Amino acid sequence: MRNAKRLRPISAVSIAGSDSGGGAGIQADLLTFAAHGVYGATVVTAGTAQNTRGVVSVEPFTAGFVGEQLDAVFSDLAPAAVKIGMLCDAPHVRAVAEGLARHGARNVVLDPVFFSTSGAVLLSPAGVRALRSDLLPLCDVVTPNLQEAAILARREVRTASEQQDAACRLVELGARAALVKGGHAPGDRIRDVLRDGEGMRVFENRRVTTRATHGTGCMLSAAIAANLALGFGMEEAVRRAIRYLRAALRRGVFPGAGMGIPGLPARFRPRSRIGSRPPSKPSRRSRSGGRRGRRHGPGHDSSRPP
Repeated sequence: MRNAKRLRPISAVSIAGSDSGGGAGIQADLLTFAAHGVYGATVVTAGTAQNTRGVVSVEPFTAGFVGEQLDAVFSDLAPAAVKIGMLCDAPHVRAVAEGLARHGARNVVLDPVFFSTSGAVLLSPAGVRALRSDLLPLCDVVTPNLQEAAILARREVRTASEQQDAACRLVELGARAALVKGGHAPGDRIRDVLRDGEGMRVFENRRVTTRATHGTGCMLSAAIAANLALGFGMEEAVRRAIRYLRAALRRGVFPGAGMGIPGLPARFRPRSRIGSRPPSKPSRRSRSGGRRGRRHGPGHDSSRPP
């Protein structure tokens, strides 16, 4: 028997905290990578004791161990994209920034995590300053919500105009692109603003009404990273990630007594690379003799609800 051909999959790495409840952090990132056909590696910054009702406690790893994990992953797997989530404090931010620079990381997506949904502080004030000065310039895109954008840009971000100004400011601070998400704004429409070297684009969509919103920021940023790893440009990667999240929100699940989490879209079929689709089952013929088409994924864009 011939040996099976060794295939090296496209990989991405999540640098984030572990959610013991399974709804956010590295757990959400790995599920999202897998749904896109991308192999997921992890650099765990901290463990959390949490469930669907909130965060009980956080136990960080040392910054040195975070750096060792990062070196181990990059020296072997050569990730095509990086998603960054919870970083805890300034030493962790610097350890990650130094590691990314050391390995020439590409397609770096930063989802700045300052607070949990239940209000727990997940990044120290010194960590915010280090993130702004040391990590932003290494990022291909940063994906803050309105509150996070206001903290990073050091200005109010409430109106549509202020949202655009904040996106521009984050690019001025060194990020190659900024996606300022509008899910925390009131109203039945959600407005996400992307600023990059090509200009400003707005993704506006109807809000998906659901309580299954734990981990939406993690899922969106991980989906952007996965699509960048697959070779899509920034605007298309964002568009596809928003569409993926919308489908997941429609299939929200409630594993515990608290908040729900987005479910994986059952019909989502990611492209394995640009211009190709994964093999499909043979089509069945309809009574009229024509082929019944397959649906390859959700057809509408959306963004993170509050």
